[in-house]
Amino acid sequence: MAAIQDEIPGLVIHAVRQPDGRQAVSIQAQFEEFHQLNPWVLTALEQLAADYLKRGAARVGIGMLFEVLRWQYATSTATDDEFRLNNNFRSRYVRLLIERHPEWTAAFEVRALRTD
Repeated sequence: MAAIQDEIPGLVIHAVRQPDGRQAVSIQAQFEEFHQLNPWVLTALEQLAADYLKRGAARVGIGMLFEVLRWQYATSTATDDEFRLNNNFRSRYVRLLIERHPEWTAAFEVRALRTD
């Protein structure tokens, strides 16, 4: 049986770096700080979405991608490091995915942001 890591070619899981103790004011600022420290998260989400859509799916949910990434992180790391991926960042990541892959616009549901 293949290792989980091998099921999605090229998917690489890294240690998560958390921002320092000070809390950014807005969700957008918190997201930007997290994303700057962990650019691999976007790449991993992108690879998961591409793999899922390539298999014939017409729609994909960012929530599903988040949970798959959390699971893969938990099964791919040998540390006790908890993967803290803030659900408030879902809307930001889906917008980045669509920005990088406009052909995925119809695959994701995007709602208006309620806060910045």
